[in-house]
Parts: sequence; structure tokens; C-alpha cells
Amino acid sequence: MKVNNFNEDQASDVPQPNELGKPMTQITKVSAKAGSAKWLVAALLLLGALPLIFGAFRVTELVGGAEIMPADARFSASPLPVVLHILCAAVFAILGPFQFASGFRRRRPGWHRAAGKLLIICGLLVGLSALWMTLFYTRKDGTGELLYALRLLFGSAMVVSIILGFNTIRRGEVIRHRAWMMRGYAIGLGAGTQVLTLMAGELIIGPPSVLSEALLMGAGWVINLAVAEGAIRKRPAPHKQQTSLQRRGNVK
Repeated sequence: MKVNNFNEDQASDVPQPNELGKPMTQITKVSAKAGSAKWLVAALLLLGALPLIFGAFRVTELVGGAEIMPADARFSASPLPVVLHILCAAVFAILGPFQFASGFRRRRPGWHRAAGKLLIICGLLVGLSALWMTLFYTRKDGTGELLYALRLLFGSAMVVSIILGFNTIRRGEVIRHRAWMMRGYAIGLGAGTQVLTLMAGELIIGPPSVLSEALLMGAGWVINLAVAEGAIRKRPAPHKQQTSLQRRGNVK
């Protein structure tokens, strides 16, 4: 008995071939998935670009360029953590979306592995530098206890998620690896969503108070994690996909 090897990116339906011997359903699904992947990558890149623009302005200022943003004495006195945070976040935000495009992974597995190693390093540095800045920089005026706690919570969660993602891929647990990396990436991309939540909050309720700002910032992280969890749980478990293939006659 010969059983086809299971591919986690394989469609669960077994299509009927057309007159050319091509599986029409599979062609349609592959085209749809390719289009969806392009939109996903574009949307994530756009979301990540929002905070990176401000980060680029800050780095430009710290290296002696024009002062585009209001000066911050904390960053001027100790620029290394914030510069490291911004540069690593740029790599994380730009390379990250391509890791979730299944077609891109299949076509360039070597690139996926090499970029993944770089993303793990950059993601850890983003999370750790964020924790360092939260703990050791003087608190900015208007930063309340709730926002301080949320930054520690989600910064720690990002670091733990990436470490678990690294450990699971070393054990060959691809599905769990992807789930943990998605969670870590979702938290890291929270800064982009926070730009939107803060803008929406100001349009609806006016300038935020200390409490409302913390809640809007927290909403950015929660929204991203909710979307990531939905995507993780939407994908069928590997053994269920394999069972579906066998029932549809893929066992010869």
C-alpha cells in the first residue's frame, strides 16, 4: 500500500481532473490562496510600516539628523536600546509577513529557514529591548500603572512566544512552531495596530486620558492576538487533513 506523504500546505479536497488531466478544483484553490497570500503580505507590511516611519524619524534624530519629532531626553541620554529596538523591529516587520505565505515557503524553503533564524534573533531583541526601556527609562509623563504593566506583560509574552517557537521547530513540531511564531509576531506588530486604535479613540472620545490611552494601547495587542488565534484555530490539525485525504481515495 502506498500512501502519499502529508504536506501541511496541501488542500484537503481531492479534485476531479479536467480534459487536460489538470485538477480544476486544485488549480482554483491554489490561485485563490496565492491571491490571499499576496493581500496578507501587503496588509501586514502596511500595518508594520506605520510605526516604522516614526521610528525612522527618531533614529535620524539620534544620529545627528534633523529633529523631526519632539526631542526626548531619555533617548538622547541612552540611545542604544531604542535604536536597537527600532532597527530590529524594522527587520521583524518587513521579513515577517513572507514567513506566513505558504506558497512562498514552498518555493523558497532555504530562504524561509534563513529568514526565520534572523527573525528569531530580531524578535527577541525587539522584546527584550522593549522590556529594558520599560524598566529602566524614566517613565514618560502620562504613563500610568496600567500601561506600564501591559508593556511588561506583552513584552514578556512576545519573548516567551518566540522562545517556544524556536524550541518547537528544533523538535520538528512545525504546526506548534508556526502557532507560537504567529503569536510572537502579532504582539510585535501591536505598535501598528495601536496607531489605529489611538486614532480611532481620539476621533470618538477626544484626547485620551491616562486610563483610556492604556486601554487603547492594550486593545492593539489584544486585537492582534485575537486575529492570530483565529488563524491558528481555523487551520485543521494535520491528522484530520490526512484522514480526509485517505477517505477521499488518496490511498493507493
